[in-house]
Amino acid sequence: MSINRTNEYIISLIQELLKQPNETEWLEFKHNNCDKEMIGEYISALSNSATLHGKINAYMIWGVDDKTHEILGTTFRPSATTKGNEALENWLLRLLKPKIDFRFYEVEIEDKYLVLLEITPAVVNPVMFSGVEYIRLNSHKKKLKELPEKERELWKVFDRVPFEKQIAVDNLNDSEVLGYLEYTAYFDLLKLPLPENRDGILGSLANDEMIEKAQNGTWSITNLGAILFAKDLNDFIHLKRKNIRTVLYRDNSKLETIKEIEGKKGYAVGFERLIENINNMLPSNEVIGQAFRETILMYPELAIRELVANAIIHQDFFQRGNSVMIEIFANRFEVTNPGEPLVDTDRFLDSPPKSRNEILASFMRRINICEERGSGVDKIVAQTELYQLPAPIFRATNGYTIGILFAHKELKEMNRMDRVRACYLHCCLKYIENDFMNNTSLRERFGIEVKNRSMVSKIINETIKDEKIVLYDESVGTKAREYVPKWAK
Repeated sequence: MSINRTNEYIISLIQELLKQPNETEWLEFKHNNCDKEMIGEYISALSNSATLHGKINAYMIWGVDDKTHEILGTTFRPSATTKGNEALENWLLRLLKPKIDFRFYEVEIEDKYLVLLEITPAVVNPVMFSGVEYIRLNSHKKKLKELPEKERELWKVFDRVPFEKQIAVDNLNDSEVLGYLEYTAYFDLLKLPLPENRDGILGSLANDEMIEKAQNGTWSITNLGAILFAKDLNDFIHLKRKNIRTVLYRDNSKLETIKEIEGKKGYAVGFERLIENINNMLPSNEVIGQAFRETILMYPELAIRELVANAIIHQDFFQRGNSVMIEIFANRFEVTNPGEPLVDTDRFLDSPPKSRNEILASFMRRINICEERGSGVDKIVAQTELYQLPAPIFRATNGYTIGILFAHKELKEMNRMDRVRACYLHCCLKYIENDFMNNTSLRERFGIEVKNRSMVSKIINETIKDEKIVLYDESVGTKAREYVPKWAK
């Protein structure tokens, strides 16, 4: 079942809203007033007020008397309205910050033309229009700065409502809830028996905060339930751009795409299929053993799983219009997620895990999709060392986090940055294992023969020069030297 708004749905929604005794802080009626700046200011005010009152959406309706709620019809045609040479919706979106979802619907009721504007609530910061934040006070639009108590209250809401507990869709009956979710996968992944009746199923989902029961007896699906177990994320208007995309390119650039897959299912129910799709796209090498040929994927599957799982749980869901992107090139595998990391990328290996989405991360750990005790980066680094691949890169840039695995390179093909990065991460890995890096351990990491150990000393000296590692005990002889990350001493 789809949350795409049909005319029938919009008409029934308007009829329900007309039953409100008065305009509210999340509902505004207009007749013909279509002043464009006014609309932008109301989007800001209604969005902020919807958050303050815990509403899943706010609304403006044109064609209705604001006192009697009589249907009058309107001459306002948003689809044909422009500001200068720019379409109205594009102009409004450009002046709203942060960007939020809103949409105009045009319908007829009783042979009268009406317009509904549906607005999503603010999520991280107050929404501003043209640099100014607005709020509703009863039925009046005010500048938020003029109402400091309202502003403080709004910020308290932002602080206490995590993404996972916000509502994805509401006002559902029992069968509609189950129609949206792959509920059998919930029990399969937790290795629990499927309850014998619908009440048992709904009760289990509610206990895990996948769904919530409203006072009027209807159900809401939380963002947690939707993002993990949606049959189709496109059914949820606020989440349909959170589908994970996997793109295979022909070479090392983005000029030519061979294949692109967009996942539609919730992350928990769709994770294994996602990994299967990635593995099917990955280049492979054919290794000839003593008795048979064996096809080996270019990257270890465990490293792939951990890198993708980390991107999923650490993404910033409050960034609009983007999601996790997986890109496969001839020479590398990249995973990009919205949101810069909460810890320094150089400290991914040793820092305690921090997630913007701890409820999501906790459930993903319960079903063994992501690492329980840490970030999983230690597994990624260990796997690249085991397969003697170049060290991975973790990079924060322009509001995103990027993790990159590289195809096999001989040591002679690695540049200085490759060598230093590998040495540093090897030293970090040893340190968190309560061990020390030395010439022998790094030689084994690179697969260098004993007779060429001077090459290893050169790499260690390069990494010391870059202030990444230090000698642990300066009093020992050359052959007994051990090293730790610089931050560890």
